[in-house]
Amino acid sequence: MSIIEAVLQGIIQGATEFLPVSSSGHLSVFQHFTGIEGEEAVISTMVMHVGTLVAVFIAFWAKIKALILEFLQMIKDIFTGKFKYSEMNGNRRMIVMIIVSILPLFGFYIFRDFFTGLSSDSDIIVEGCAFLYTSALLFIADRYSKGTKSAGETTVGGALTVGVFQGIALVPGISRSGSTISAALLTGMKREDAVEYSFILGIPVILAGSLSELMDAGASTETIEVFPLIVGFIASAVTGYFAIRLLKWLIKSDKFRIFSIYTFILGIAVIGAGILEKTGII
Repeated sequence: MSIIEAVLQGIIQGATEFLPVSSSGHLSVFQHFTGIEGEEAVISTMVMHVGTLVAVFIAFWAKIKALILEFLQMIKDIFTGKFKYSEMNGNRRMIVMIIVSILPLFGFYIFRDFFTGLSSDSDIIVEGCAFLYTSALLFIADRYSKGTKSAGETTVGGALTVGVFQGIALVPGISRSGSTISAALLTGMKREDAVEYSFILGIPVILAGSLSELMDAGASTETIEVFPLIVGFIASAVTGYFAIRLLKWLIKSDKFRIFSIYTFILGIAVIGAGILEKTGII
């Protein structure tokens, strides 16, 4: 993998991780056409994902700091017998609901190798179909959601719904942020809070996924250059920060549906390219 390819992957990851258009799908398609495959594709994807976490911490640091402090206080209250579920404040309730949203992923983890295989195979038709799924989900959420709840008012049922949609988003081409934001909107959450909940929920999920991939890579005998990965990591973090700011503006200005249009067009184009490849035309 060249430095230019690493930078492009970083930019693609940073822009598409937070914009609801599927970073894994875009990276998979890019890697497909540039010949980045196998262990190299998995490791570079993992590094770019970690880069976007830096952007999340910068953009939402005030909220993340408050949640960390509240989490520590909650642990203390649990061990001293002062914790009461019915008396949780907004931040504490958000922490609990994020944990609930993570739980469905354990069920999807059983099929982890299947999802990893989809992102590293040579067929992009799956990604194209997943883009169309993302388009439909974004369209429905934008059209039929009129939420009034804050992230701290999420119910257990709503949190589980977000978690299930997040699990489905393991398929490359299905946007994790698009799925979780849409699910949060459909459960009655306000737009700004749905974005915040989605991105903060992604922190433990991405960290756990990256750690798992790193452990698998440790057993690999394939040699991967480190410097291009570092450059891609930085590109992903910088691009990701500006993508978050852009999404915040778009969600407030009621332009969320533009992503539904984009992923629909992209899905058709990717499926078309995949069919042409199979017929040997390209």
